Amino acid sequence: MHRTLRPSPLDRLLESLDHALATLAAPPHARRADPAADRSDAGLSEADRRDLAGLMRINHSGEICAQALYLGQAVLARDARTRRHLLHAAGEERDHLAWCAARLAALRARPSLLDPLWYAGSYALGALAALAGDAVSLGFVGETERQVEAHLGDHLQRLPEGAAASRAVLSQMRQDEARHGAEARAAGGRELPWPVPGLMHAAAGVMKALAYRI
Repeated sequence: MHRTLRPSPLDRLLESLDHALATLAAPPHARRADPAADRSDAGLSEADRRDLAGLMRINHSGEICAQALYLGQAVLARDARTRRHLLHAAGEERDHLAWCAARLAALRARPSLLDPLWYAGSYALGALAALAGDAVSLGFVGETERQVEAHLGDHLQRLPEGAAASRAVLSQMRQDEARHGAEARAAGGRELPWPVPGLMHAAAGVMKALAYRI
């Protein structure tokens, strides 16, 4: 009988460090086609371009957070199926990261200078959620994706006329986030107790306010 070797704490630490470096320092590559491939953000005034760049910087930082959150949960997941679920969702979120990076480049804008902070904080939150058990961890995913879906809906309403490329990206992201949330709940995610959703919303508000400008 062959026993499956579980990763050691050192293995998990090295995996996490490699993921952090890849997320923060390497250009992200999407597995799926970019929804904005045949579109452009055209006819924007300079004020609209700066506002759109701020919105896409928020979304790029949100995807940095998603990468860290999912990995922090995956490395401490108790069930292999939960880990596979989280890593699969993280792969699709990496597509979002690549698409947002491409939009920032097209808008002549940089990512948030605070991305390392967002990554570290999200990884810690993911690890804490995982320590509470897989049902809570999946519930955290479900609530996160519910809030992200609402946030993307707000951004879609705020997009200036002519932002066809950014609209295509955010629309696809919103569809994916809704599906990730539904899949997490179907996999056994537990509703989070009050006041956790409110605290999550407040923390996200701080991140969005800072990432828009910095």
